[in-house]
Amino acid sequence: MHHKDLVPEYLKNLQVYQAGKPIDEVVREKGLTKVSKLASNENPLGPSPYAIREMTRGLWDLHRYPDMHAYALKSKLAKMYDLQLDNIILGNGSEGIMAYIARAFLKPDDEVLTCDNTFIGFYILARSVGAKLNKVPLTEDYRFDVKALAENISDKTKIIYIANPNNPTGTYITKEEFDYLMKFVPPHVLVILDEAYFEFAQEFDDYPDSMNYRYDNVLTLRTFSKAYGLSGIRVGYGFGHPELIGYLTRVKLPFEPNLIGQLGAVGALEDRPHLERTLRNNRKRYDELMEFLTARHFAPIKSVTNFVTIKTGSSEASDFIFEELLNEGVIIRKLVANEMPEFIRISIGTKDEMYHFYEAFDRVLPAYNKRFRKELA
Repeated sequence: MHHKDLVPEYLKNLQVYQAGKPIDEVVREKGLTKVSKLASNENPLGPSPYAIREMTRGLWDLHRYPDMHAYALKSKLAKMYDLQLDNIILGNGSEGIMAYIARAFLKPDDEVLTCDNTFIGFYILARSVGAKLNKVPLTEDYRFDVKALAENISDKTKIIYIANPNNPTGTYITKEEFDYLMKFVPPHVLVILDEAYFEFAQEFDDYPDSMNYRYDNVLTLRTFSKAYGLSGIRVGYGFGHPELIGYLTRVKLPFEPNLIGQLGAVGALEDRPHLERTLRNNRKRYDELMEFLTARHFAPIKSVTNFVTIKTGSSEASDFIFEELLNEGVIIRKLVANEMPEFIRISIGTKDEMYHFYEAFDRVLPAYNKRFRKELA
């Protein structure tokens, strides 16, 4: 028997998620001592000391299973957002909850409606259960096109996925646009609002914080991996109607998130000043990065997140910048998997990391201008 005979057809050619290049790998490959990772939208300030304190205390209990119901973490989230415990689902990152959604609500040939050039992890999870993706283009300014989404809702549509803000463009749909879309969404169609970058976007008055709506058919996804600086422990959370959450709980693996993850997330929520420092650093470094790129005649996409995406002109130009910056010890992200090969994405780091990027980019720029600048014209 061939192993491939065990696998459904829709899994045989499924794309594997590609993460940003790890620092250790670059150190090994390039023999460098200074590496700045600006590829994975992580919090450059690291985790809260409160989170470290709670996780450290938990090390003595590693022989025990974690609280299967995560009462402490759910209680903190419920208090923050005026929810009941049965409105909350936890998972290994927000991707973990996406996996629960795929298991609970999707079957082969169900249709998922979304846009091009969004979070590749969701595409993979939807396709992993045989669902069909109906994708519409982003708008000219790289945002989810709510009119096109509304026009493409059909009898076959089961789920609508919106990353707001969107990864990898950093753009968002407004309150007015969200209200417009929801007028066309039937009650039986599930809307997933992936708000992984919510903390960075919430300061904008026209950003539609989904917790101000409470639709029965909307699931909100958020994470501790970005603004809270806890990517390494993989904790995500979702909010929704108790009936939806109940179905997700049925397919959820027991004891997720793990003990250390639950404790770290509780500690992170207690440390508001650390979150505020993160947001201040991001705003300052973002303004500097936009000014730097604009001065060098690039047109960065305006972002409300902790990353910036720019057009390079071609896939070859993106490869060139990526490899040359890698030789300088700076890791950025190519966007081939997002079907944007002529773009690159730069995560916002610390002051030192960004100056490392600026110096390296300026060393790479003359060769780029000579070979590829005309492609941007």
